[in-house]
Amino acid sequence: MGAHPPTTKAVPTTGTPSGGPTGGEPQDGLQAGLKNRHLSMIAIGGVIGAGLFVGSGAGISAAGPGILLSYALTGLLVVLVMRMLGEMAAASPTSGSFSAYADRALGRWAGFTIGWLYWFFWSVVLAVEATAAAAILTGWVPAVPQWAWALLVMVILTGTNLISVGSFGEFEFWFAGIKVVAIVIFIVVGALAIFGLPPGGEAVGTENLTGHGGFLPHGPGAILSGMLLVVFSFMGSEIVTLAASESPNPVQAVRKAVNSVIWRIAIFYIGSIAVIVTLLPWNDPSVIKSPYVAVLKSLEIPYAGTVMDIVVLTAVLSCLNSGLYTASRMAFSLGERGDAPKAFKKVNKGGVPAIAILASVAFGFVATIFSYTSKDTVFQFLLNSSGAVALFVWLVICFSQLRMRRVIEREMPERLTVRMWLYPYLTYATIALIIFVIGYMFYDEDGRKQMVLSVVAAVVVLAVGLILDRRRPREQAATEAATEAATEAAKAE
Repeated sequence: MGAHPPTTKAVPTTGTPSGGPTGGEPQDGLQAGLKNRHLSMIAIGGVIGAGLFVGSGAGISAAGPGILLSYALTGLLVVLVMRMLGEMAAASPTSGSFSAYADRALGRWAGFTIGWLYWFFWSVVLAVEATAAAAILTGWVPAVPQWAWALLVMVILTGTNLISVGSFGEFEFWFAGIKVVAIVIFIVVGALAIFGLPPGGEAVGTENLTGHGGFLPHGPGAILSGMLLVVFSFMGSEIVTLAASESPNPVQAVRKAVNSVIWRIAIFYIGSIAVIVTLLPWNDPSVIKSPYVAVLKSLEIPYAGTVMDIVVLTAVLSCLNSGLYTASRMAFSLGERGDAPKAFKKVNKGGVPAIAILASVAFGFVATIFSYTSKDTVFQFLLNSSGAVALFVWLVICFSQLRMRRVIEREMPERLTVRMWLYPYLTYATIALIIFVIGYMFYDEDGRKQMVLSVVAAVVVLAVGLILDRRRPREQAATEAATEAATEAAKAE
């Protein structure tokens, strides 16, 4: 395909901490400004996206109580993918994460394609989250137009990201902390109500799980339909592997994050959704509209709507903050590898890639404008064409791990501190499951348009990557020839 053959080096020459696998200042100019508490909360909060609060109602409507199986299967998929990514990240922490590993394991075309698609995804997310935050804030202060709120939140969070990575980490620490506390309180209060303790009345039993058409009111196929609706809410769990490269001890941070991903998904996703579908009938209109608010109102919790608005706003701002960070670090890594403008790899005095941040937020600004001026055309196209990127990213991580594992075992087995379970069998099984989900999206009427447009976007980026990949050897040869000619001329003089 015109791509260069996979290299046999296990560790990238850029983005690796100068102190070896466990610490030191990154050689690439980024500063190790994230503290352990920042990374811990980024890892925990990274799996709690705004989609959990606002998008779970659609999943419940599609699958009924069986949405628990959808979340469980998708959660299992994420756990396996994170284990693979953690194996590579612990052996070689880098700001490019899976894009850099794909570059080395599969070829430069792979790193280029998945890196730019990932940047595109998060840049579109900036617009989605800014618009969502603006809608909530306009409800509180209607005198300020919605577009002004969207502009304000983007400017503020761009500023915090430009100051230093520590500033980003501090904001994310508190944003994620509020999300985590809110979910834990929700689960505890809901569990008390399920067993008939205050603030509830009588124990609800399993009536809402098995009644109203049964546990699978729309049949077993609805589990897969539910997966398509919830799979993208898990996007973000991989952010900690990018952020780890800007911490004093990236290997330890990655190891902790990977080892804790199982209980994080079990508690925050499956636990909170279980509370909803147990306490209330799945087909209750209020559950479909806003499941968390519906539960709080049913328990007569005062100001339930306002409380959830605050939590959702926090989740949205957290996603916007981490999305800007993630997009800029991927752009930085692409710049370092020569797959993006060289300016993207420059860092300011605060040790952050300012131009990469500004480029990412500029795209986000344009997408935000389209969300108001062309919501059903251009903006909808951006949403659909980036919708399946999560599945593409996970698939590339799987194939990269298949190749990188052998290289790491051969050249530096001491860095294999995180291991994929039952390698390579579970890796192949995960690949099969992801391909099955992609195939089902083509079959599903609602998912087909999203998948088709996402594939088109991927093909376009891949074609650009292959063209650039074929041009590089010629450019390199021309550069070497010019250098040699200059050397000969200097000798002749």
